[in-house]
Amino acid sequence: MKILSSWLRSFLPGLSVADQQLADDLTLRGIAVDGVFDLGPGNGSLLEMDITTNRVDAMNHYGIAREAAAIYDLPLTPLEVALPAAKPAKTPFPVRIEAKDLCGRFTARVLRDIQVVPSSGEVAQRFALLEQKPISNAVDATNFVTMAIGHPTHAFDLDKLEGGIVVRRAYAGERLRLLDGTERTLVLDDLVVADEKKALALAGVMGGWDTMITSETRNILVEAAWFDPGTVRRSSRRHGLHTDASHRFERGADFNAPPLASALVSSLVLKAGGSIEGDLIDAVVPELAARNSKRPALSLHMGEISRILGKTADGAPIDASTVERYLTALGARMDKTSAETYAVTLPSWRLDLAWEIDLIEEIARLHGYNRFANTLPSFTGSVTELPWAAKERTLRRTLRAAGYSEAISSTFCSATDAGTFAQQPNSIVELGNPLSEEVGFLRPSLIPGMLSMLAHNLNREVDDLRLFEMGTIFTGNSERVQEKPSLVLGATGTAISPHALASLREYGFYDLKGVVEELLAGFATKSMYMDAFPASSGLMPPWLHPGRAARLVADGETLGFFGELAPLESQSRKLRQTVFLGEFNLARLFCRSLREPAARELSRFPAVVRDFSFTFPDAVHWQKIADSLASLGIPEMRSTEPREIFRDEKGPAGSYALLVRAVFQAQDRTLRLDELQDWAHRIFAALMGLGGEPRFPLELL
Repeated sequence: MKILSSWLRSFLPGLSVADQQLADDLTLRGIAVDGVFDLGPGNGSLLEMDITTNRVDAMNHYGIAREAAAIYDLPLTPLEVALPAAKPAKTPFPVRIEAKDLCGRFTARVLRDIQVVPSSGEVAQRFALLEQKPISNAVDATNFVTMAIGHPTHAFDLDKLEGGIVVRRAYAGERLRLLDGTERTLVLDDLVVADEKKALALAGVMGGWDTMITSETRNILVEAAWFDPGTVRRSSRRHGLHTDASHRFERGADFNAPPLASALVSSLVLKAGGSIEGDLIDAVVPELAARNSKRPALSLHMGEISRILGKTADGAPIDASTVERYLTALGARMDKTSAETYAVTLPSWRLDLAWEIDLIEEIARLHGYNRFANTLPSFTGSVTELPWAAKERTLRRTLRAAGYSEAISSTFCSATDAGTFAQQPNSIVELGNPLSEEVGFLRPSLIPGMLSMLAHNLNREVDDLRLFEMGTIFTGNSERVQEKPSLVLGATGTAISPHALASLREYGFYDLKGVVEELLAGFATKSMYMDAFPASSGLMPPWLHPGRAARLVADGETLGFFGELAPLESQSRKLRQTVFLGEFNLARLFCRSLREPAARELSRFPAVVRDFSFTFPDAVHWQKIADSLASLGIPEMRSTEPREIFRDEKGPAGSYALLVRAVFQAQDRTLRLDELQDWAHRIFAALMGLGGEPRFPLELL
């Protein structure tokens, strides 16, 4: 937002600090000034401001001047408007609020015989300094007042109205041509300012084309109103319109500002000629007025201020006179109810103040956080590690050893990502007041964030990526949200370091599978296997490639899924490399204890190696073979591993040849031949029980 220092100083005649000092002091008080630009002799400076969304009261020159007045303890010039006497009207202009839950206040003032001419004087000068495009004095007056006090207004060509003003919900399918020339189809949730025949404006967003001010306009109706923030926000997002008016209304405008805003606009328009007809029409909905401008006073305790803020840098606490000065300067009324307690009546323009702690924060902000003594919070006891901290460390250590880097993504995602990656249907959580449509939901999975990070790097020519994130995912609905810990892996590019060019190859499914096995090896599990289901079963996540993905199961529980990203998903995100992903349920994994490393003395006796060559059907996987051999319970069998696997041209179709190597060793003796023969027979029987056919007789061992 752009603010003119010369305009600010017109409200603060006693302000003597330089513009740069003013910018620094405002920034230290939470009203950030990003830049100060000199506009030349006599014009002051242009301040580039970054105003947070909760401070709609500061999105204008008078609001910033109020902040400066509170900082420097200066009197603020009151906004007083002297309008010429009104000519009597035969009947008051009719205004009817039908949507009483969406429009709390509507003011209307009739101006007759006005002159629509180019703006001049301070309006033209300040528009030029702000690089604001002038249109005409009537239109510019509404924009000028918005920049001055922050309350949007609108002017209608009175002669184009058919009857009085009606503030109502739009009819389903009703059409409205707006000032930007576009025609919009309205829905029942839209709020419109209408006459008795047609809609005139999309309330709080933009005026209509049919009643806009032109050079032929002679009579106008000045509107200043208060509209429900949620309704304005929904209409703005629904129609893709973000205007200066909607930006302010959807954040909560000042309920008491419409009469003043109407008077300011009228005074500017009447400088070129014309007159006022009748009194100001001010229609108010009492229920909304009580909620916004007549809020109950807050109780403020001096002891609570001292407890929370402590002492200032000079050793003195904040005293009562300082508290009164700061809050009164912000527009609050202070009534003492006891020696240490105030009843604070809140100003209508500060809807962000709702609790005692908000008032204390305002006191600290205006005093300056840098002016408080540095203190540490009191603490007794000791730091206690979370129960799963050691397990998280194990995962991080394993992944870093595998070349993965930890990353952090946003907690929010779009509706499309929420629907695509939700682990269960109808379990996504929508935000009540999202910053944008792209971040309108709490993430039901870590996959969207991981894909965004991978795409961000790939688009910047970073081709070799290994990333992981441990974070929280959210399921449920807006009334009840469940948080669950999750782990996501993402990888693309080469399988090894690019420096080892002699063995350079692309990262593949089995590289990711190996990392997953390493992760699970750190936990004590009774059984572990990986499987997959046909794409038609609907049991595999849709974001995974149907033929290059697997499910991880430990002790009968599904821990997660991993594999190659589905082609359609990869194309929609314009990923130019094959991406591999995996997501795992940490709540289930952390139910298992860590595997305790056990050291044993090296045997002084020689090991014996035996190889078993078999042919197996393709349906028999190594995991099944390994589990079968482990179930034999031979203590001296130190290891079993596949040494060779190949297709035998002379063997049966649909089978493969496998050489299994077993290593035997005892701690206390040299193994005897009869023991080895017995174990070999048992292994032979186990392998044949799995459907294996020996390629060589047992006697050749």
